[in-house]
Amino acid sequence: MNIFGIGLPEMALIMIVALLIFGPKKLPEIGRSVGKAIRGFQEASNEFQNEFKREAEQIEQAVKTTAEIEPKQIEPAQPQHDTAN
Repeated sequence: MNIFGIGLPEMALIMIVALLIFGPKKLPEIGRSVGKAIRGFQEASNEFQNEFKREAEQIEQAVKTTAEIEPKQIEPAQPQHDTAN
């Protein structure tokens, strides 16, 4: 088990220190607060990713539409004759 680069022994040590500092009555409240904060960060991250994907799709669609409306007007390549001879 490896969460945020912290293994099980380190996690147990952090929990013991937190229990000693805050006491058994405050620990569940602190855990809920931390959980809500992490969930908020995850939701914000997912929202950012979704917005980024949506904008990328809109740009791709705009480029595709522009390419269809304004086809490239490339003149056919004309063979160049050597004028020196």
